[in-house]
Amino acid sequence: MEFNKIIAVSGKPGLFQVLSQSKSAIIVTALTDAKKIAISTSQNVSLLENIAIYTYEEDIPLLRVLKTMFEKTAGQEALSHKENDAKLTSFFAEVLPDYDAERVYTSNIKKVIQWFNLLVKAGMDFSKIELPKAAPDTE
Repeated sequence: MEFNKIIAVSGKPGLFQVLSQSKSAIIVTALTDAKKIAISTSQNVSLLENIAIYTYEEDIPLLRVLKTMFEKTAGQEALSHKENDAKLTSFFAEVLPDYDAERVYTSNIKKVIQWFNLLVKAGMDFSKIELPKAAPDTE
């Protein structure tokens, strides 16, 4: 499973792995039950590798946050996304201490933790995924 092929689809629970793409649809498989479905190109789709979390300094790529969660949990699932808000924000603050609490809502934290748990359950090993290199300044 490649991280750069994992997507979230608005209105559909869970995460999906892109298998192929046509002019009018994206063929995906659900990570939870491995069912193949077609996602219309008119649906709102987010590639996980393009998502970032707000901090006070810069936007941190979701992959870096997930890798930190993987290290913190020793490769196991994190706490449930259904825990109370205080536990969720406390855990997230341990993972990413300088996240911008005014722009990162509890619902965002729940979604990140839920995605992390889905990916770990599906066998994603974040210790083997390399973070993309930052583009060098060309000035």
